[in-house]
Parts: sequence; structure tokens; C-alpha cells
Amino acid sequence: MQYGGSWYFRGNVKKGKLLGNDDAKKMIVTLESTYKDAKYYLNFSTPIDLLAAAILSAQTKDEVVNSITPELFKRFKTAKDYANSNPDELIGYVKRVSFAGNKAKNIIAAFKIIESKYNGKVPDKKDQLVELPGVGEKTANTVLINAYGIVEGIPVDTWVIKLSYRLGLSMNTDPEKIEKDLMGKVDRKYWHNFAYVLKTHGKKICDTIPECSRCPVSNVCPRNGVARSR
Repeated sequence: MQYGGSWYFRGNVKKGKLLGNDDAKKMIVTLESTYKDAKYYLNFSTPIDLLAAAILSAQTKDEVVNSITPELFKRFKTAKDYANSNPDELIGYVKRVSFAGNKAKNIIAAFKIIESKYNGKVPDKKDQLVELPGVGEKTANTVLINAYGIVEGIPVDTWVIKLSYRLGLSMNTDPEKIEKDLMGKVDRKYWHNFAYVLKTHGKKICDTIPECSRCPVSNVCPRNGVARSR
């Protein structure tokens, strides 16, 4: 799966500084303490809702997805509802997201498999999830954590890609390698929400022009790729 944040690394990676284990631990503990209420950002009630919303969310703002899913979830409640739909009908509900046509086709195809192979239940195994159309490692981890409380990894989205480099937690550009780096530095008890902690930190402080002057981890942050700050 492609991640929209890969552009962030162009010309920056070789200049970055990787944090040592002690500083990384201090940073992670501080971030977790600062954003202890951080949680998954898409609205859902069931694993079926979550899977559909997660597929729709790729390269689309959370606010857009959350604005369309109430009507979507009223119409589509079961795997069979999605499986028996057609792209034109589904696009009518999701046309505001990016790549709506491809996502609609993937959602229908994924739920056809779920309906026929898993008796209409979203799988709770990563190897089964990643075989579904439109589902990669990030979405599989998201579903496992938020639908089933199963924590096998850390979801890596564009915010995680961007901030893992900026904060010196990973020098890699590949999402799977970034996840591996984070799993080596982040205490397992934080895996379930660390992606959401980073996203919250990014939105509140560490955005395009970071507000380093009020950052809780400025004392250890290497500020990789930061040209300006406030």
C-alpha cells in the first residue's frame, strides 16, 4: 500500500538523527503521558463499520470520512449488504472521499469474501485481513486493535511516517520497516494507541511548521527535516 507521506523524506533522510534508546524512551513516555486520552479517530460501532471506514480513510481527511459514514452505516449494516451492493450505489454514499471508485470496488470485493468465506464476520487474524482487497498492514492492525483488542503491531499512517522521522524514532521510509523500528523502541503496552498519540501530537504541535517552543519533547527531539519552527 502506498502512503501519501512518503514525499516527506525526499532529501531529508540522510541528514536525520536517530535517537538513542534512552532518549527515545523518555520521548515516548512523555508523549504517552501528554496525550493519554488519544484514541482512534474514525467513528464506528461494529467491526463491519470499522473495516469500511478504514478502507475509505486512505489519503482522505478523517473529518470527511466521519461526515459520510452515518448515512453509509444506516444503509449498510452487514457484510451481505455490502457484498450485494454495486459500485454505483456505494459511490453515491462515498463520493466525497479520494479514489471513491476504487475504494467502493474494494469494499464490495472485501465483503464478498467475508460473506462467503467467514460467514459474514470480519476476520480477527492479520493474515486473513491483509488478503482482503483494500486492506494492508496499517488497516489490518487498525481493525485488530480497535475491533477486537488484539495488538500485534503499530498502525503506520502518514502522520506516523512523518513524525517517526522528524522525532528521530526511525530513519526508514518503508511503512513496514518503520513499524518494525517503532515496535523495537515503543513499550508493547503503548502499541495499541501510539499511532494516535503521534497523530494528536502532530495536529496540536508538530504540523508543517512545528511549534517547538511549546513541545513537551523538545529537549530530546532532533527536529529532523525541520526548516522552521515557532
